[in-house]
Amino acid sequence: MKAADLVVAFILVVVGGIVVFDSVRIGFGWGTDGPASGFLPFWLGVILIGTAIAIAVQAAAKTDGTVFVTRAQLGPVLKVLVPAAALVLFTQLIGLYVSSAIYLALYMRWIGRHRWTAIAGVAIGVPVVTFLIFEKWFLVPMPKGPFETWLGH
Repeated sequence: MKAADLVVAFILVVVGGIVVFDSVRIGFGWGTDGPASGFLPFWLGVILIGTAIAIAVQAAAKTDGTVFVTRAQLGPVLKVLVPAAALVLFTQLIGLYVSSAIYLALYMRWIGRHRWTAIAGVAIGVPVVTFLIFEKWFLVPMPKGPFETWLGH
């Protein structure tokens, strides 16, 4: 557990450092017209670094030999991680809307064991509502695949 905590703390320090570095690059001060673009990210990066250092100090003080994760605990984590990673991959290949519909349908059936009528409603409804909100209302283009191109979007 101690090693895992130290690795996570190190990763968080690196991420916080990148945020702080880029915030300084774009400007993090306060001007006559208000805060610069990097003001909020700079302070969030500083807080992240401070929190990571606290995690590292706390982990270094640990003396127990507890295991980070057991095989029994890893199974449910992988049941969430693997489909989520597949969603990210398939979003690049077939677009957000189709891949999210497939993800929702498979996940609802596999994990939730829901009825097919509920699965169809959610798996079709959520991507359609998402499309209407982002593409039509906010005019924000989302990743599209061949199905959306075939439909003319």
